[in-house]
Amino acid sequence: MANGKGGSTAAEVEALVSPALAELGLRVWDVRFEKEGPDWFLRVYIDRNEPLDLDACEAATHAINPILDAADPIDQSYFLEVGSPGLGRRLTRDAHFEALRGQKVCAHLIRPDGRGVRDVAGTLLGKEGSRVLLGLDGGGQAAVEEKDASYFKLCDDEDLPC
Repeated sequence: MANGKGGSTAAEVEALVSPALAELGLRVWDVRFEKEGPDWFLRVYIDRNEPLDLDACEAATHAINPILDAADPIDQSYFLEVGSPGLGRRLTRDAHFEALRGQKVCAHLIRPDGRGVRDVAGTLLGKEGSRVLLGLDGGGQAAVEEKDASYFKLCDDEDLPC
């Protein structure tokens, strides 16, 4: 099931479009069905092992549209957006944590820890149950409970804030 906003709608769309995207060498990173003002947006974030370009997003859109038209999983009107999750992509699924093992990620804590720190960054070592393990730059490790963080995201670019 998709963890993105939109619950069962997002999960249904992901199940419908994943096989077609796999044929293009793409995978679904996340699906979100979100309301912004009076409008609804179905956002399908795609990824692959090489950098994404506009041609890949266009091919994905052309593959997804007829599937959604035929299955008609959404009753109301919406805007379809297909794109990359970006450099600062959020990690919301176990598969994300596995795929980005060894990369620099950061966690933004809901409440400051005992030292008053709200942002923890380090090399993603893995995940044990609901604990995300980070290797810290100065040595040592940090274990962050998923429920204690408002988000985890990739921050492998020095210009990306945590």
